[in-house]
Amino acid sequence: MSTSVESNGSRIGIYDDFVKVHGVLLAASGLPKSLHRKLFHKLTSETFDGGNHFAIEPSEDGRQRRLLLTSDSMPKECDVFLIDHAWSFRLPDAYNQLKEVPGLVERMAALMCVDIDIDSDDKEEENDENLSIEEVVENAIRNAKENGDGTVTWLELEELGIDDEKLLSLDLCSKFPDLVGLSLCGNKLENAEVVVREVTKLKNLRGLWLNNNPVLKRCMEDAILQGCSKLEIYNSHFTPKYGLWALRFCGVVCGKQDTGSTKDDDNRLKGETTLDLSNRSIQNFNNKAFVPDEIPMLAHLNIRGNPIEQNSVDELFQFLKSFPCLQSLEVDIPGPLGESAVKILESLPHLSSLNGVDASKILESEKHVVDSMLELRLPEWTAEEPLIDRVLNAMWLYLMTYRLADEEKIDETSVWYVMDELGSALRHSDEPNFRVAPFLYMPEGKLASAVSYSILWPIHNVQKGDECTRDFLFGIGEDKQRSARLTAWFHTPENYFIQEYQKHCSKLHSKKLPLLTMKSSATSRLHRDDGSALRVYTDIPHVEEFLTRPEFVITTEPKDADIIWTSMQIDGEMKKAAGITDQQYLNQFPFEACLVMKHHLAETIQKAQGSPEWLQPTYNLETHLSQLIGDYYARRRDELNNLWILKPWNMARTIDTTVTDNLSAIIRLMETGPKICQKYIEHPALFKGKKFDLRYIVFVRSMNPLEIFLSDVFWVRLSNNPYTLEKHSFFEYETHFTVMNYGRRMNHMNTTEFVMEFEQEHQVKWLDIHQRVRSMIRSVFESAAAVHPEMHDLKSRAIYGVDVMLDNSFQPKLLEVTYCPDCTRACKYDTASIMGGGEAIRSRDFFNDVFGCLFLNETTHVSQL
Repeated sequence: MSTSVESNGSRIGIYDDFVKVHGVLLAASGLPKSLHRKLFHKLTSETFDGGNHFAIEPSEDGRQRRLLLTSDSMPKECDVFLIDHAWSFRLPDAYNQLKEVPGLVERMAALMCVDIDIDSDDKEEENDENLSIEEVVENAIRNAKENGDGTVTWLELEELGIDDEKLLSLDLCSKFPDLVGLSLCGNKLENAEVVVREVTKLKNLRGLWLNNNPVLKRCMEDAILQGCSKLEIYNSHFTPKYGLWALRFCGVVCGKQDTGSTKDDDNRLKGETTLDLSNRSIQNFNNKAFVPDEIPMLAHLNIRGNPIEQNSVDELFQFLKSFPCLQSLEVDIPGPLGESAVKILESLPHLSSLNGVDASKILESEKHVVDSMLELRLPEWTAEEPLIDRVLNAMWLYLMTYRLADEEKIDETSVWYVMDELGSALRHSDEPNFRVAPFLYMPEGKLASAVSYSILWPIHNVQKGDECTRDFLFGIGEDKQRSARLTAWFHTPENYFIQEYQKHCSKLHSKKLPLLTMKSSATSRLHRDDGSALRVYTDIPHVEEFLTRPEFVITTEPKDADIIWTSMQIDGEMKKAAGITDQQYLNQFPFEACLVMKHHLAETIQKAQGSPEWLQPTYNLETHLSQLIGDYYARRRDELNNLWILKPWNMARTIDTTVTDNLSAIIRLMETGPKICQKYIEHPALFKGKKFDLRYIVFVRSMNPLEIFLSDVFWVRLSNNPYTLEKHSFFEYETHFTVMNYGRRMNHMNTTEFVMEFEQEHQVKWLDIHQRVRSMIRSVFESAAAVHPEMHDLKSRAIYGVDVMLDNSFQPKLLEVTYCPDCTRACKYDTASIMGGGEAIRSRDFFNDVFGCLFLNETTHVSQL
């Protein structure tokens, strides 16, 4: 949220002064007026009395905490509590603060429950005596004799260090020919050929678990399924051959001994009321075993985490209707039954509960997405991982944010903060009983004295022992992608998001840019009837200083100018105020936002060309978050790089730009303003070990026909630090970003020297790279002309900056297009034409060439695209 403050300098001594100074903040917080005076007294007396009413309790085996009410009761809106901020920071400073502030990382690690070893409890529960492989086998044989006819049908050989050689020596086929279930989880099996040969000898095998073995990196599933003709469960997933055995395995009334039976005609499922089939990768419910005749009493069914892609929504509804006793259903929403909980209940009227929520409540509230039982997204780490890295990964589950503003401007970068232990123990609920808001208290009535807190108050009646919760997405509904954004804190249905991503890809691949033919010049040389110089109004110092040719003269009045050349966006109001008419030439095209705003640029290219190689996968997070999440999940599944860069729609100089591989971070960063999320170029071409990009200048005379020129003047922008993908480097601006001419050390390099040294370093020809860049830039403007023909205007001429990066195969990648680009370097440094035989280009003539090309139809130091 943005927090607007006054800084009038008055000293706060009484309640009325407090309200006067903090009125906007109080309104923004949503705190009821009945609690304003109580908040004033607690702020002035620094009263933190939450400990008298609440208690923090460990949950999720110590990997999270929750907050309980200890008072007998707490009526709605009866009190307000101050919550301190344990850590406040700007995102680029996070790593250094954790490293340098004494005690900070330790406190944050304890608060976020990442200061323990995840496996410590498991180790304590291990048996004092570790059984050998031989002892496990002997125990299985002995138990079979004691409890039955001596036939071993179930064998667990888990985490015993079994390698390929040991598996061969066990000769399981000879010793256990009737084996139905075999688990080899957590061993050291590596050779796919050995594993396939040994397990396919077990002809009665119905369930096989090879989870957490190196061999799973090999493709052997098809061979195992072909060799084990009766296999119903493979690595916890149902195979296409699943039947009653697999269903019994998932039933709550049977154990491992029961699943040893292979009698499909027994009645063990006849009385089953509950069936948990979650996360079994089921593709098809059209199965002769999964029918009401076999499970007539089924009342509670969980089918979460299954793609069920081979059944239509209508087929699934008919299938579920066939179970007469079904009352409770758990299913991914959105998912295989569609995107609306209301529609599911209307199609299945006999349900009394959906995803743990009463059906009548869903229908009454008309909530389309409900899920009271999403699995929490808990931090993951290894015992060797430093505390700093654990905190940087986990903090996105706890952070909140605000942005400061006063009467004159809004702060460019947001403040992120972690509430103290009490505030951080508040967990999420779609139906919370408390509300939290940031509050900036200014005891001296001015911003310099400000102290940030959060304020907490009950919004419902709460009883002793109740968990105290808040809505992590307060005020955000499905129109703002609420369900998708919950992925920041919960494990949401991966299959659904991957399907949304695949549909998005299919749509992109169907796009094809219409061919635009090159036409002769449509523009004519501009001149005044009386032969006098063209009058130019500009607010750009470089134009005023360096436009020196006699065909043009600078005027200070916009209404008197033939040409308006300004850094400001000219809209109807500005035209009216400045006296600008439709007969004057402007240095901007209508609807050019389709190029110069990052989300519109991606949308324009995707509409025209789908997904060209020179555009990294790009998502507008305000509209395509689900597709981005699906792309992320698909990359993780396929073990591909998952590093992304987030860029604000319309901010320059990499302000509020972040590089991360953390999905929760990507989603949470939406809170600081609209952004695109783009696949990071993790392997760029480097120059002497450093990252760089290229700024090209494009002159546009006409959009229809498309008449564009590429300036011979371009320049390289270099990072200051050697490039690395080391995780902490993502907080180092001068490693991953190249714009250094705004308060940072800038190392300018002559373009001709750069090209020569780059060719020598990489043994490439710049001419080949240049031709690919030219083709890409032409395609960018062709896309705009095809998708937005309304850009064309006879009275428009403009230049645009096009920023390009090369990957390690020297293929160009489009970064962005900028309106009225900063041409300081073009006006400051002499250079030579790379493609024009080395002809000298004087910096003081840059804008003479720009205006000569756009208004006099000259082609000095430019080439037509």
